[in-house]
Amino acid sequence: MHHHGYTWLGSAHELLKDGPRRPLHPEFRSSKVVPLECAHWLLKPASFVQGTWSDADQAAEWFGRQTRSHAASFASEHDRDSVRLVVAVGRAAERVASGEDVVGGWYLTGRRFLSVCLVACSPHRMRPEIACPADAPA
Repeated sequence: MHHHGYTWLGSAHELLKDGPRRPLHPEFRSSKVVPLECAHWLLKPASFVQGTWSDADQAAEWFGRQTRSHAASFASEHDRDSVRLVVAVGRAAERVASGEDVVGGWYLTGRRFLSVCLVACSPHRMRPEIACPADAPA
């Protein structure tokens, strides 16, 4: 088992359009907006994968770097708390080690939204029928 990393940073308004976030929508594969279901990232082109890890600590460190790089812009003071971020990275490592997905989503200033996900692959616990994007034909 390994995990793929995905991020999306965009307008919170785009997040409200759920059509392109659903696999049956014609724009789904080309849209970089976060899917409604985490496992559906695996249906996107392999070029959307921002990293792949078999090691839980390395995956969690990537999750932490992505999160910390935007933390100053988190809309909520509660979410900006550095102790909370450290705890979230520790929990991410535990979840990856047990084969779970890790999903982070934060509203940012300027009506933006950040999504950082680590998606289990080969197989995914909830969607074992979805192939690894690295194995999919281009």
